[in-house]
Amino acid sequence: SSQMYFLCEQVDDGGYVLAAAPHVRALDAGATELGFDEIYAAQGVLGMEFSDKLKALNGKKVRIKGFMAPPLKADSVFFVLTRQPVSLCPFCNSEADWPSDIIVAYMDDGQRFVQNNEAIAAEGILEVGSATDPQTGFVSLLRLTKTRISRL
Repeated sequence: SSQMYFLCEQVDDGGYVLAAAPHVRALDAGATELGFDEIYAAQGVLGMEFSDKLKALNGKKVRIKGFMAPPLKADSVFFVLTRQPVSLCPFCNSEADWPSDIIVAYMDDGQRFVQNNEAIAAEGILEVGSATDPQTGFVSLLRLTKTRISRL
């Protein structure tokens, strides 16, 4: 079966145009599957605790299935991967506000892709721990770097 990839570009009126992107590589079979339900072990007295599986995958290539939220702004170098489709970007300004069902994903080679609220698989290197994006101030607890996506 063939897969279709899409490139999203902002146009002058502020809207977005989707175009087929046949040059995008297929996802690597060597990545470890990680589900949103595997991110946290339990909720303890100090809040949500990361699972042993998630901590063991820190710095390794993972594949997570979800949905791409709308970008924070047109020139964003990352998107937010969500468990469910959303109509607005779930922007957070502190890690205390961080929802348990989103992950920041920095695109490979600075490309921005949109799957039009279709299910996607995002594959990249998992980073665990608080970090602030220097350009946007976006605070994240979980990130994927060098992320490539595929429509499911």
